[in-house]
Amino acid sequence: MATKIKTPKGDIVASVIMHAFIILFAITCIIPFILVIASSFTSQASLNQFGYCFWPREFSGAAYKLLFESGTVLPAYGVTLFVTIVGTALSMLVTCACAYAISCKSMYYRGAIAFFIYFTMLFTGGLVPTYLWVTRYLHLSDSLWALILPSLVNAWNLLLMRNFFNGIPEALSESAKIDGANDIRILFSIILPVSLPGIATVGLFYALAYWNEWYKALLYIHTEWKYPLQYLVMQIQKNIQYVQQNAAQAGVVTDGLIPAETVQMATAVVTIGPIVLLYPFLQKYFVQGLTVGSVKG
Repeated sequence: MATKIKTPKGDIVASVIMHAFIILFAITCIIPFILVIASSFTSQASLNQFGYCFWPREFSGAAYKLLFESGTVLPAYGVTLFVTIVGTALSMLVTCACAYAISCKSMYYRGAIAFFIYFTMLFTGGLVPTYLWVTRYLHLSDSLWALILPSLVNAWNLLLMRNFFNGIPEALSESAKIDGANDIRILFSIILPVSLPGIATVGLFYALAYWNEWYKALLYIHTEWKYPLQYLVMQIQKNIQYVQQNAAQAGVVTDGLIPAETVQMATAVVTIGPIVLLYPFLQKYFVQGLTVGSVKG
């Protein structure tokens, strides 16, 4: 008969305390999202009178109507989705290829190349040289590629991916070389399939960077339908602030008439929605990708 192992009371108490702490921490993280969503569906007058509530006292969709009535939010969504999907795919392709190259011990000067990549994390060329390089030499002014190519490779993500590849046993690639596979075949057929945690982790970093990008649009994009979502909602908020300031200077009372704060809440809901929904699918790989990639330097 199998003997039943009795769990010590101290371990049970510690487990209960840890689970309670995690539940409370999760609740404290969810509460702000609930307040933001509820406030976005509240009228500005009700928000000014009663403050933030978990349930709208006076339901209103004026904030979302103001965001979408211009007809520019949906095209901006399309631009942001294109930049995020295409940019993340290209960034992962280049990052994985470079990381695999400098992780191979047979590559000459791989240490010097890795140091050169790390050096770019400490010093940059500055704004003016970068602007001239993108607009004058790459001719990407007012092009969606200006939002992708300058951010194609991140040095930190590349080194993180290199560290993850270093944790993969060399016997896998050596056996493939004996069978006649080249480096490209080894990378796509052997290394990448066993590197899903690292790919998910670094891919999430790239996706977040592309999704939240607005500064490059300020510098390089001049056509309205090419504006990404983050830059467009920032412009909408600036326009609302401008109207409020002019109304205040003219002595016009706009209390509750302009949904300034509710638009900010609606903006947060509109902009973070897809990324929040994406994270649960990558969560099981996220922590594993960070911990495994730090085994070797």
